[in-house]
Amino acid sequence: MRLPALIQRRTLFRNVVLLLLLGFVAACAGPVRQPGVPSALTDQATVLGVPNARFWADTQGPELVQEAERALARERTVGKGAAGDRLSAANYLALSGGSDNGAFGAGVLVGWTDSGTRPTFKLVTGISTGALIAPFAFLGPAYDAQLRSLYTGIGPEDVYRRRSLLRAVFSDALADTDPLFTLISRYANADMLTAIAREYDKGRLLLIGTTNLDVQRPVIWNIGAIAASGRPGALDLFHKILLASASIPGAFPPVLIDVEAGRRRYQEMHVDGGAVAQTFLIPPQVGMVMRMQGKFIPRERHAYVIRNARLDPEWASVDRRLLSITGRAINTMIYYSGYNDVARIYFTSRRDGIDFNLAYIGADFTVERKESFDQAYMRALFDYAYQQSRHGYPWRKAPPILAEPDGSENLNPSP
Repeated sequence: MRLPALIQRRTLFRNVVLLLLLGFVAACAGPVRQPGVPSALTDQATVLGVPNARFWADTQGPELVQEAERALARERTVGKGAAGDRLSAANYLALSGGSDNGAFGAGVLVGWTDSGTRPTFKLVTGISTGALIAPFAFLGPAYDAQLRSLYTGIGPEDVYRRRSLLRAVFSDALADTDPLFTLISRYANADMLTAIAREYDKGRLLLIGTTNLDVQRPVIWNIGAIAASGRPGALDLFHKILLASASIPGAFPPVLIDVEAGRRRYQEMHVDGGAVAQTFLIPPQVGMVMRMQGKFIPRERHAYVIRNARLDPEWASVDRRLLSITGRAINTMIYYSGYNDVARIYFTSRRDGIDFNLAYIGADFTVERKESFDQAYMRALFDYAYQQSRHGYPWRKAPPILAEPDGSENLNPSP
């Protein structure tokens, strides 16, 4: 073979390989998104044109107080009580994150119904798996059958699909959550949204937490206001909020939410609210604002916190490998973050004169999880919580870390 012909053939081969590589890289390019909201316009961004659809948990204490006042006015109107009448007791429920451990919270609620002592909640909040439970808890015992089914009848295939390592590297997560979105859409349907709107009109509040990753800030979504708005797209937004609150960064894809600011359209990137907090009830600054403004309402108040996790460390022999060490460290940070959230809610409740009650997975639950969303594990955990709650759940009046040295609870620790 003559040299020029060989050079031409090699050049052609090199060009073909180059084109194939370019095509491969283009095919594996990361997913695109619309521009994020410019920093200067962050606080102006609105969703569906509903001004009270959501609040910044870190700065909008006064706005949250105003929303609470409007809810109180609606409650009084429905109750036909005069402004000076003493209001009935208000019960608040906070549901934490915890992935498949949400079966615990579901079991507590269904067992609570069957005990005959479950109250109606004035306020329900949820993050991550707690966000998925929250609408059912908010709407009451009529939705217990669906809640039970959701946490005892699903497996991993109903929540996520694993991506190949190559695809994951060039994508936004290790798995996609199309199955979870389908599951959310089936349960959180138009009838549920209509029912939430009715309860919002009675002065009740359903709040879901997500994290705006663009600005690293916690967002509290006012689901009742969204439901009552009647805006086209409200149901789709509801689905996206629930999915976003459960979207663990890196494991599950973030959720992009369309917003408007400065008469232009943008997209915000939202992920699991647990990136900021595992549980929330009333942002601490709300109580301070109400105290400063003299707006505390004389009524009996009870806070119930369901921690969908243990409050004792889980032992493991960690392999001396990068992924094992990193994963264990992240789990440890999440564990202590959740514990700190419980302590914060406890001290805030004491400061604001709210009776505190805590439920969590005890050390006596020893069933092993074989995989994420292991159906046998979830059913066992649901039954564990259900049996305790059906016979009168032993609510803790303080986090275990505040117990006396002999193990008894210190009911009056210094704040």
